[in-house]
Amino acid sequence: MPYASNQGVRINYEIEGEGPPLVLVHGITGSLKWWYQCGYVEVLQKNYRLVLIDARGHGKSDKPHEGTAYAWPTGVTDVLAVLDELHIPQAIYWGYSMGAGFGFGALATAPERIIALVAGGASAEALDLGRLRQIDGSDPEAWVAGFEAFQNAPFAPEYRAALLRRDTRAFAAAAQDRPSLIAQLSKVGTPCLLYAGDQDFVFASAEATARQIPNAKFEALPGLKHPAGFVRSDLVLPLVLPFLEAAANGRQPNNGMESTH
Repeated sequence: MPYASNQGVRINYEIEGEGPPLVLVHGITGSLKWWYQCGYVEVLQKNYRLVLIDARGHGKSDKPHEGTAYAWPTGVTDVLAVLDELHIPQAIYWGYSMGAGFGFGALATAPERIIALVAGGASAEALDLGRLRQIDGSDPEAWVAGFEAFQNAPFAPEYRAALLRRDTRAFAAAAQDRPSLIAQLSKVGTPCLLYAGDQDFVFASAEATARQIPNAKFEALPGLKHPAGFVRSDLVLPLVLPFLEAAANGRQPNNGMESTH
């Protein structure tokens, strides 16, 4: 089982397929297996060398319970540690929710490493988790209920039951506030594609982020809340695949257009 190490914490990753490197990072409470389960890997591995990462606190990566172990920008440096371990100088990056936040951070702090960015269900504005940051995860019911309330999208019963059996103390520690990255990203010309369900709690701020990044495009997924914006790969992949293909072939993914909303 391959790991990269960052500050003594082991970060699990998996490799699938051949081609230009494409990093995939899931949202909070997820794991790299989500990309398999929702049908992304089956499609993407045909044309890309996929670097699937378990964020710290998730999947098979180490799971510290101290919030300091997740302080911003640790998630970003975890991703870069995996790329360094694999001797990959540059990659296309695709993240959802928390994983997209790490992508914004990587583009803001190490733009030379990111060829193009796909960010789903996320904003680069300041992230304030409010009351959720006060729930330490020692009571799984309380943390899961708090997370559902934060994103205004209750989990399906079977997934909620699965979450209650997982390490909610690690999830709680991983739920960190983040500063705004808009100022740094406004100076970056890297092609970016942002998308979100139009019923997602982050929709308005994600759309606003796209307007403030010079070479960004925004796509709405009608009728979808936050979880469905990942699960519905049948709707997401048709939006993202042309962007990835253009980026991988050195073309301008957005065809020189301004952001669309």
